[in-house]
Amino acid sequence: MTNLFAKVALWGLAVIAVLYAALCVVMFFQQRRLMYFPQMTRVEAAHTNFSLQQAGVTLRGWQSHPQAGPTARTDTAGAPGLAAATAPARDAVIYLGGNAERVEQAVPLLRQWLPAHSVYALAYRGYGASDGMPTGADLERDAMALFDAVQQRHPQGRITVVGRSLGTGVAAAVAAQRQPAHLVLITPFDSMTATVRDHYGWLPVGLLLRDRYPSDERLQHYGGPLLVLRAGRDALVLPARTDALERALANRQGPAVEVENFAAADHIDILEAPGLAARLRSFVEGVPAQH
Repeated sequence: MTNLFAKVALWGLAVIAVLYAALCVVMFFQQRRLMYFPQMTRVEAAHTNFSLQQAGVTLRGWQSHPQAGPTARTDTAGAPGLAAATAPARDAVIYLGGNAERVEQAVPLLRQWLPAHSVYALAYRGYGASDGMPTGADLERDAMALFDAVQQRHPQGRITVVGRSLGTGVAAAVAAQRQPAHLVLITPFDSMTATVRDHYGWLPVGLLLRDRYPSDERLQHYGGPLLVLRAGRDALVLPARTDALERALANRQGPAVEVENFAAADHIDILEAPGLAARLRSFVEGVPAQH
């Protein structure tokens, strides 16, 4: 009888192991469907006002400028193009949004908060009206191409990169390679690996994950001013992940990382947090925040 129980237990463990391995295989091949949610952001191309050609893919987004500055134009292919650089000394801000975020909604906010800046927000591949399918490497390359295009149009201006949630991982790659004048990270994480492990700790995340976004490593190579906006009630990117990023950057070369904690804010409503707009403007423009 003892041998029978032992055999049943071994068979049960073997079945569990096979099911677990099968689940890991499914998660590996389906992970980008679980990580990226472009279907929640799709819009018609006519609702965008600029496009960027990148490696055979058309990316589309939104640009907004102070009234005295450049206006949108149409490029030679008939698609909306980036505005001409009629004010090369004007500063600009690039917004890299979160997963499932409609980034066009952030453009008027940034124009209100930074009224002297031109604002650019590009939908990731597969998001908004952009073509293609999202991968970490492609999102990072696309964001760098946008940075280069904006820098071309503002050759004497300062460029600020603002990343939110998923966009903080993309922004970290841009910052390391392009060294923007200012970097603002809203609800950032130290790495996507650690973030996913917080929610799927029962999986071998370190072995399975393709798009790792190692912000803690990449930002060691960014030497400019860095502001972190932390949501104290964040249930998606846990505050511990933001704290881990802050610790990882404590000894980086460059100015000390500035951290502003919005204790009552969560992952979704942080842009509405009292004082956030003033803090961001103070950091980017050097305008003292009023209390």
